[in-house]
Amino acid sequence: MRHTQAQQRMTLRQPASWWGARWREALPTGNGLIGAAVYGGVHRETVLLTHADLWWGQRTPELPDVSGNLPEVRRLLLANRPREADRILADALGDAGYRPSIGSPLPLGDLTIVMPGANAFKQYRRVLDMATGEVTVSWQDGETRYERRLFVSRTHDMVVCELRSDTPGALNAAITLGLHDKEDLQKSHGRRCERLPEHVEVHAQADVVCYAATNDDDTDFGAVARLIDTDGQVGATDSELTIAGATHVLIGVKLFVKGQRKAAIPALTCELRSQASSYDELLAPHVAAHAKLFGSVSLDLGADPAKHALANEELLLEAYDGDAPTALVEKMWAYGRYLLVSATRSGGQPCHLLGLWCGEYEGMWAFHMVNENLQMIYWHCLPGNLAELHLPVFDYFDEKMDDFRENARKLYGCRGIYIPAPTGPASGLLKNPSPHIIHWTGGAGWVAQHYFDYFQFTGDMEFLRTRALPFMREAALFYEDFFLTGDDGNYISCPSNSPENTPGNYWPGKGMGVHMETTVNATMDFAIAKELLTNLIASAEFAKTDTDEMPKWQEMLERIPAYQVNQDGAAREWMHPHYDDNYHHRHESHLYPVFPGQEITEESDAELFAAFETAVSKRLVIGLKEQSGWSLMHMANVWARLGKGDLALECLEILSRSCLFNNFYTSHNDWRDMGIGVDLPWGPSRSMRTWAGSPPCRRCSWSPNPA
Repeated sequence: MRHTQAQQRMTLRQPASWWGARWREALPTGNGLIGAAVYGGVHRETVLLTHADLWWGQRTPELPDVSGNLPEVRRLLLANRPREADRILADALGDAGYRPSIGSPLPLGDLTIVMPGANAFKQYRRVLDMATGEVTVSWQDGETRYERRLFVSRTHDMVVCELRSDTPGALNAAITLGLHDKEDLQKSHGRRCERLPEHVEVHAQADVVCYAATNDDDTDFGAVARLIDTDGQVGATDSELTIAGATHVLIGVKLFVKGQRKAAIPALTCELRSQASSYDELLAPHVAAHAKLFGSVSLDLGADPAKHALANEELLLEAYDGDAPTALVEKMWAYGRYLLVSATRSGGQPCHLLGLWCGEYEGMWAFHMVNENLQMIYWHCLPGNLAELHLPVFDYFDEKMDDFRENARKLYGCRGIYIPAPTGPASGLLKNPSPHIIHWTGGAGWVAQHYFDYFQFTGDMEFLRTRALPFMREAALFYEDFFLTGDDGNYISCPSNSPENTPGNYWPGKGMGVHMETTVNATMDFAIAKELLTNLIASAEFAKTDTDEMPKWQEMLERIPAYQVNQDGAAREWMHPHYDDNYHHRHESHLYPVFPGQEITEESDAELFAAFETAVSKRLVIGLKEQSGWSLMHMANVWARLGKGDLALECLEILSRSCLFNNFYTSHNDWRDMGIGVDLPWGPSRSMRTWAGSPPCRRCSWSPNPA
C-alpha cells in the first residue's frame, strides 16, 4: 500500500505552551548534525537551534587506579556483607580526588521571528511532514492567511525558513538570533544551572543578523541568518532585521561551533550569499536525501485513512478513552524513524537520549547510556533498513577504545575493555563514580550485540574482520580476567549489578530495608557474556580466523552457570542464594536471554521460556506505579517476543495515555501525575524525556555534572 501524505504528517492544533520548558512541546527537524525545534507561536515564533558537536561542562581528569581495592570488595560480597562492599571503589575514587563531569549538550541559540497581528488568530495548525522534514505553522488573521515553513537541509547544512501571506504586502516581521531561552536554566532534581555562555554578541546589518557566544573551552559558537529573498522593505536595528510590506520572505541560517567568531561569521555570510533564492530550489535536494532514508521502509497496519487526518490531540483523546487508534500506532512508528533520521548521520555523533533537540542548559541524561537506552534507540535501525545510521555508533565506541581499556585496567585490573553505562563525546572514561554504575560490567558485551547484528544484516565481511571481531575480542578479554571460578568450576560475577534493581531482601520494608544494588551473579551479566562468546565464535567461523582462540572461548562458555528458577517458577534475577527476587521494579534485565537477546525461545527450551514468561508476569503484580515510558516500550517488546501480542499492544496503549506529549515526545513518567508510572520526588515536570526515554533513578542522587 502506498502511504498517503496524511500518514506521514503530524498535525497539532496548538503551539508549544508548557511553561518553563517549551522545547519539549516543539516540533523537531534536523539533518543529523543541525537541529531546529519549532515552538509555533503566532506572534512570537521561537526556533531552538542545536548542533550535535556543541557540548559543555565536560571535565576529564586522570582516572585513579583503584583496582587494588577489588579483592576486599569481593571478600565482603562473598561473605554476604554487601553494604560494606558497596562504596569501596566509589570512595577510593573520591579519596583520590576524582571529580569528573560528563557534560551535556549546549543549546546553540534561538531564532526569533516576531509578526504583529491585527486580529485574534484562528484556524491555527502546526504540522510536521515526516516525509520531507518540514515544519509548517499556519493561521488566519482577519482576511489574511499566514504560513511559516522551515526545514534543516541535509545537502546545504542550513536552516531554511519561509514566511508567506496570501494578501500582498500584508507581512511584517522582525527577525533576530540570540542566546537560548534562559528559562531553560532549570534542570532535573529541582536544581538549576547557574551559568550561561559568556561574551554574547548580536549584530544586524543590511540583510544579515549575526550571533556569537563563548563556550567553556574558550571556543566560540553561533549563527548567521540572512534574508535571502523578499519583496518587502528591509531594515536593520542593532540586533534585528525588519521586513515591512512583504508577501514572502526567505531566510537562511548557518551555524558554527568550536571556532572563532571573527573567522566563522564572515565565512558563513559569504556562504549564505551564494545560496539559491527559492525555497523550493533549496527543498528539492534535501527531500531527495531525506526520503532515501525515511522512505526506505513503510508500515501499514490497516488504519482507517480518515484517522490519519486527525490532529495529534484528537488521536490522543481517543487513546485516553482506552484504545489507541491504529493510526496513532502507525504514526508513532514513523516518528521513531523520523527522529533517528533527523538526529544522526554517517560520520556524525550517535543519537543520544534527547535526540538533537535538548533545550536545557544542563540536560539530565542527555548522553549515551549503554545499560539499554542507546540500544533501544537503535533497535529499529537495522530492521528498518537504516544501516548507514548505525555507523556513528561504531565510530563512537571505536575511537574510545583506549579509554575503555584504561577503565578496565584501573577499576578492575583487567585486560580488555570496560564501557561505563553513561559516556559522552569527550571521553570514554568513567564519569559517574556511583557504585551501581561502577559495578555494572555488561556495557561492552551489550554493545557487541550491535556489532554482530550489523554484520548479520549487511553481510559486510570487511566490517566483521576489521571492526566487529576486534571489539568483541576485547569485550571477551575483560570477562576472561574479571570472572572468578567457583569451587564447582562455574564462573562467579563479583561485583555485579542488575540495573537498576535492588534484591527483594534489601527492598525497603523487607529484610534490611535498604536499597542495595551491588550484588553477586546478576543473571544479566552471564546472559550478555554468553551471547558475546557465542557470537564471537560464530564470527570467527565466518571470518575463518582466530582458530587458536576458539577453544578458549568455548571453555569460557561452558563455565557460565545455568539460569536458575525460583520457587515462584520465575527465572531468577540473581543467580546467588544471598539475593531474593524483587518484582517491584520497571527494569527486566534478567529477561535478556529472551529479549533483547535471542538465546531462549519456546522451541529451544520450553521450560525455561515459561520461567522467563513467569518472571515478566510477576512484574505486573505491582500495578503501574513502577513503570515508565521507556519501560512500557521494553515490556511491549518482551511480550512480543513471548508471542503475547495483546499484552504488547496494551503496553503501547498505556504509554499513549500516560507518557506522550502532543508532539509525541515521550516522558519518563506520567507527566500529569495520573497514577501511571514512577512518582519522582522532584515532580513530573522535572523528568521529561524525548522519544528515547531514560529514567533518572529515584534512589540515585548522582548528577551528570557534579560540582
